[in-house]
Amino acid sequence: MSEQDVATVRAAYDSFNQGDIPAVLAAYDDQIEWVEPGGGSAPAGTFTGPDSVAQDVFARVPANFDEFSAEAASFDDQGDTIVVTGRFTGKSKSGAVLDASFEHHNTMRDGKVVRFENKVDQDAWAAAWS
Repeated sequence: MSEQDVATVRAAYDSFNQGDIPAVLAAYDDQIEWVEPGGGSAPAGTFTGPDSVAQDVFARVPANFDEFSAEAASFDDQGDTIVVTGRFTGKSKSGAVLDASFEHHNTMRDGKVVRFENKVDQDAWAAAWS
């Protein structure tokens, strides 16, 4: 794993929190597998390709939240995987507060994320998405 891969993943989080979804999607392989745990009305299952991630995952955030961010605290280079830990914070349209820890597994190949898995504090996640 290279420092460039860590920089790519870090930039994707920064872009997401700035609302620059095209820049986030540019970090993903054309066949990315994106795994979401579900909970409440949150997306659940595996989504394939950047278009599916944009439409089936990212587009659901502003539809359900007035405020939402993914604040990364650490980036752990584990070979072909970068494990990112941090917190989701925000406020849902129903007024529920989102404060859930996460661990994201970003599997890298040729400078792109080929697989992403969202492991999250399930109770806090589901409550905010309800």
